[in-house]
Amino acid sequence: MTPHITIKEIAKLAGTSVSTVSRVLNNSPSVSPAKRARIQAIIDDNHFAPNMLARGMVSKTTKTLAVVVSDIGNPYFTDLVSQIEQITRGFGYTLILVNTMTAGGTKSANSTQIEVAAFASIAERQVDGVLILGGEIDSESVSQSYLEALNRLNAKTPIVIIGQKVAGCDAHFVERDQARSVALITQHLLALGNRRIAFIGGEPGIRVTTQRLAAFRTTMATYAQVDEALIVLNDYYPQSGYDAMRQLLTSGQALPDAVVAINDRVAWGAMRCLADHDLAVPNDIAVGSCDSFPNGEFMVPRITTVDQHNERLGRIAIDQLFALIDHKQPAAAAETHLPELIIRESCGAQLKAQH
Repeated sequence: MTPHITIKEIAKLAGTSVSTVSRVLNNSPSVSPAKRARIQAIIDDNHFAPNMLARGMVSKTTKTLAVVVSDIGNPYFTDLVSQIEQITRGFGYTLILVNTMTAGGTKSANSTQIEVAAFASIAERQVDGVLILGGEIDSESVSQSYLEALNRLNAKTPIVIIGQKVAGCDAHFVERDQARSVALITQHLLALGNRRIAFIGGEPGIRVTTQRLAAFRTTMATYAQVDEALIVLNDYYPQSGYDAMRQLLTSGQALPDAVVAINDRVAWGAMRCLADHDLAVPNDIAVGSCDSFPNGEFMVPRITTVDQHNERLGRIAIDQLFALIDHKQPAAAAETHLPELIIRESCGAQLKAQH
């Protein structure tokens, strides 16, 4: 066995070119069966494991994708990355996770510079494509330096962003239906007879917060009045839900009939706060979420929520990215990722049915 055999040495032993060996390694069909068998036998005999960068020098691909997230501790990102990894693994791709830690408790004042630096690092790694999940791109006012860095990376490497479109950004976007998710849960709580409904969670100045709050206002205005005192914006985490709920309970205002949380984690925090104040969900205050996270069905009570179908969202994003990698214009999504209302215990629907 030749130690640390190279592609060039395999090509010499097989009497072929380096590009032919590379095509065999990449399972290209454009190699004759006899030649493929001869090359594969040499690869097997020498226990050759191809170096991805060396392979990429010949094939112009590295079979790697970079996934940029702002907070991998957020279950939304964790679940979505897991879905993306399952899909891409089937195509022989490896993911490079870039966790910028520019959201949540790890957020720093120079988050924009951190993400710009991440783009420069990704460019050096010669990945085939980039997926961006959250971060500066979700801000209502995206910095010019960030956009310039993002467009520079996009000029050499295809980028797909799961988020709302931003003017001046050349990358491709896959958008979620933010308005529908909020309308579903708000209409459901209204249908159960609730009229004083609070909206809690979500960082101000972030597009998902702005869009979901706008949808809440629109839905409420159709059936009831919006009480501005019942809107508390802060962040996307359990502590955010706890703090928002405590603010509502100690404000001196009449308590809400129900609460719409921006996601399940905020709902968890709100429910903990209600329990600490000897209030029961849903008997005293109903709770619903407009973005489901894993394990919401194991909470007490189980959370009524809206499933954004991340498995479909991930599939759409990957299909679009693969099209861009192949220098094709992404076609319209073959499947949809419409949000779906999941009715459980926290909304009080079962109590209404019993009465």
